[in-house]
Amino acid sequence: MVGSRRIYKVKHAVDGNIEKYKAIFVTKGLSQVEGVDYEETIALVATYSSIITIIALSMQMGWKIHQMDVKTAFLNGVVEEEICIE
Repeated sequence: MVGSRRIYKVKHAVDGNIEKYKAIFVTKGLSQVEGVDYEETIALVATYSSIITIIALSMQMGWKIHQMDVKTAFLNGVVEEEICIE
C-alpha cells in the first residue's frame, strides 16, 4: 500500500493579494520496492543527439517544427493495474 497526502498552497499576486488556492493530492512513491510494487519504470526524456537528428531531418525534408510543453501527458492515461493508496 502506498501512502498519500494532500498539499495546500495559497498563490499570491504581485501586489500581495490572494490570487488562488491550490490543492494537490500526491502519493509517496518512494516507499515502493522494485519487483514487489512495480516491475519497470519509464522516463521519456529526449537526448541532445536525438533533438539534433530531428532538426537535421526536418531541414532536409522541409518539415515544420512545433515546440510544445506537455505537463499532463499521463494524467488521463488508462491504468490497468490495481492501485492501493493509504
